[in-house]
Amino acid sequence: MKLPITDRFLLEFLEAASDAGHVIFGRKKVFGDLLFFFEDPIFKKYRKSKNKRQFSNFISYLKRNNFIKVKNLRGKQAVLLTKKGINEAIKASFKKEKDYFKKRKDGKWIMVIFDIPKNHKKSRGLLREILVNLGYKLFQHSVWVSPYDVSERTEELLQLYSLDRFVKIFLIDEI
Repeated sequence: MKLPITDRFLLEFLEAASDAGHVIFGRKKVFGDLLFFFEDPIFKKYRKSKNKRQFSNFISYLKRNNFIKVKNLRGKQAVLLTKKGINEAIKASFKKEKDYFKKRKDGKWIMVIFDIPKNHKKSRGLLREILVNLGYKLFQHSVWVSPYDVSERTEELLQLYSLDRFVKIFLIDEI
């Protein structure tokens, strides 16, 4: 599946931050966690593929939609991926991987059960969105199942959004 340019850019930005050793899973983010300067290869690649005006419009679009923030640091312009930008990048990775979801070879299913307090309404919505994007299907209210081998990815995302304390994951033989 070919991703739109915004999704590709945000996904590459997030992957570059991960490759650079920036820790984002299960920890508070500091300002420099997902920060790159315009001289970095990711920006050079996109600047090269567009003319100056198109690239400027593209960066403005990303700023306007709160996917990135541009800051002046050490006399240079730096780009920071915002929480919304991280979320969009993760959604893009789901779109990219959707064709690669494979059913478990052992025929078992993954079951996710959660109990999120009412005062965490946004977290509940976020969890449901994560589960849908990973190929889970609603089995019962707060019980989701998936035949796909996505348990590792599920655990990573639960830790990233600090939802793991509300969720139990089971491997089941049959429904």
